[in-house]
Amino acid sequence: MQIGKYKIDYVQTGLFALDGGAMFGVVPKPLWEKTNIPDGKNRITLGGRCLILLSDSKKILIDTGIGGDWDEKFNGIYRVEESNPNIINALVAKNINPAEITDVILTHLHFDHTGGSTYFDGNKFVPTFPNAKYYVRQEHFNWSKNPTEKDRASFVENRYMPLVEEGILNFLQNQLQFDDEIEFILINGHTFAQQMIKISDSTNTLLYCGDLMPFSAHVPVPYVMGYDLQPMETMKEKKKILPLAAEENWKIFFEHDPETVAATIQNTGKGFAVKEKFKGLL
Repeated sequence: MQIGKYKIDYVQTGLFALDGGAMFGVVPKPLWEKTNIPDGKNRITLGGRCLILLSDSKKILIDTGIGGDWDEKFNGIYRVEESNPNIINALVAKNINPAEITDVILTHLHFDHTGGSTYFDGNKFVPTFPNAKYYVRQEHFNWSKNPTEKDRASFVENRYMPLVEEGILNFLQNQLQFDDEIEFILINGHTFAQQMIKISDSTNTLLYCGDLMPFSAHVPVPYVMGYDLQPMETMKEKKKILPLAAEENWKIFFEHDPETVAATIQNTGKGFAVKEKFKGLL
């Protein structure tokens, strides 16, 4: 897929699992299990799909997946698969040299979005992309330092504090435009100051929506995660984004959907729904 100066691709950095009830909040299990089949512990499979934007001067990565170097307890709880490709191998498979990544834009700092930002070198956690500039919102970083009991476990500091220590994590405050094609859209329902990434030109728009809609099944407005700090705010945010997506024929990119890479949106008259699903980016 080409948008402006960017050739757009993605890497799948591996699968893990979370509780299906937590992923769908108040939506009854007989509804969500039609599309997301749970295992014996009620967990459903999540992907870790990261976007790549390539231009003559930039190699940009959006989010870094769940990463590796977790302990046995963590792997057991979240069913992190040992066969997961790490983000380095996933990039190499796309003929992208990880040392040439210029920028890493993080939607937020939860472990399943920034886990691959660092790795354990045998002594300590170090940046996976030491030549890159990493970006996150200042407000979100501030929140990560003093979260609530509900979301404290989502922040694992060895996945992002080494970036701070190396001076390569840049904190965005008022900036909403990265360049001509890349725009940041701030949302606060799932966590405070998450940034979605909108890539657009005069013809096409792709929205990397992070955890606003992790799966294509989360497109209907009431389908909101139990993990969200402000679920009513999430619904308001979806009511703002989905009409634009439908009217302007955006492609919505799903970070966690294990099957559907992206989709267009339609207003059925009864609400918003997926119009067309895509298994890749064309």
